[in-house]
Amino acid sequence: MAQVKVLFFASAREAADDTSSTTMELKQDEANTNALRKALAERYPKLSALVLDEENITLALNEEYVPSGQVLPLKDGDTVALIPPISGG
Repeated sequence: MAQVKVLFFASAREAADDTSSTTMELKQDEANTNALRKALAERYPKLSALVLDEENITLALNEEYVPSGQVLPLKDGDTVALIPPISGG
């Protein structure tokens, strides 16, 4: 199993019941960013619409943005941040 720390920011934190972080366990042979998105959607139903749509949530793997459309492998000890779009004014 790969244990991955997940950090929630802004609207992602709100949708995850105001959780700032959690640890997710993924099967080693299935541990990738796509599987993580699906597992988070199952654990936090209110987060589902955000996390399953790459336009709504950007992932950062170990402080590096994951390019849209790419599925990256995850390993034990990785940290993934969920970063919603930021609007300014």
